[in-house]
Amino acid sequence: MAYAVQVKTNAKTFGFWLVGPKAKTMRSPHHIYVLVNIKSGRGCETIDYYIVPSAVVAEKTVYSKATTGKSEWYQFNLSDAVPFTDDWSPFGLSSLA
Repeated sequence: MAYAVQVKTNAKTFGFWLVGPKAKTMRSPHHIYVLVNIKSGRGCETIDYYIVPSAVVAEKTVYSKATTGKSEWYQFNLSDAVPFTDDWSPFGLSSLA
């Protein structure tokens, strides 16, 4: 089985990942987002993975626009990713180990 995988990474733990406008419309059982938070501190590093189907990202992506200026962005929130923590099952895996 072939998959399209899109990886979004935060160098620190944030409550969201920036995604593009196409995230609102991309829905395919073979398109998966791997969202990553890299936590560093006290001499160690932890990495959190969230393996989220594109249909969930499309449904839960939030559009925001600045009240001043022309800035706009699309974001997928951590709270919507949590149910998919380390869920590598779409790839036939139970974990990365």
